[in-house]
Amino acid sequence: MSRLRLLSAAALFAVAANASATSFIVTTDAVVNALKATSDATSDVISSSFKDDKIVLAARDDAASFVASEGSIRGVKLESAIDHIHRQAPQLNATDAQLAQAILTI
Repeated sequence: MSRLRLLSAAALFAVAANASATSFIVTTDAVVNALKATSDATSDVISSSFKDDKIVLAARDDAASFVASEGSIRGVKLESAIDHIHRQAPQLNATDAQLAQAILTI
């Protein structure tokens, strides 16, 4: 009888662990996909609306430094471009990091 209980407990533990892992993976995938969709939308708006904008194009090097340094290096041209983008597209709710990445896609 004790062997049956031990096997039942082991089977129950395996099923519970598998369910937790699957739930974690599904949740992680949903969060990553939502962030990617937001980033893609930001990049699409920036690249289509500002592809010929001299202020934004001049900020590419600063944007690369900003992204590479994870936000530690903020150049004057990038600051100017971010302010310019916020004035031209106030409906765009994007972080500075998202805008810098979008500038790099132009």
